Amino acid sequence: QVQLVESGGGLVQAGDSLRLSCAASGRTFTSYTMGWFRQAPGKEREFVATIHWTGGSTYYTDSVKGRFTISRDNTKNTVYLQMNSLKPEDTAVYYCAAERGGWGNLVRPDEYDYWGQGTQVTVAS
Repeated sequence: QVQLVESGGGLVQAGDSLRLSCAASGRTFTSYTMGWFRQAPGKEREFVATIHWTGGSTYYTDSVKGRFTISRDNTKNTVYLQMNSLKPEDTAVYYCAAERGGWGNLVRPDEYDYWGQGTQVTVAS
């Protein structure tokens, strides 16, 4: 069992940066593949980025490649999403997700068992 708490969202201008954090409870954080998803009003939840439980492998949706970076600090049980060059179309509620283990790139919401409550990111044009 793991509990996830996101933070770091807010209102920014296009071109600005934000860093989202997701703090995980529990003592087995290193065993979890972590992901970030987002959901805009009226749209389905979509995959943003994932970092494998083994530590080194990351994967991004095409629309954020080169702008967003996912990372994890296992000493702090925290996963981050650094978002640069933000665009209005990045506006959404961002959710952190966790799945114990996992092989390959976990890009579907139903591949994750644990979710945070979400943090709002609004990018003004």
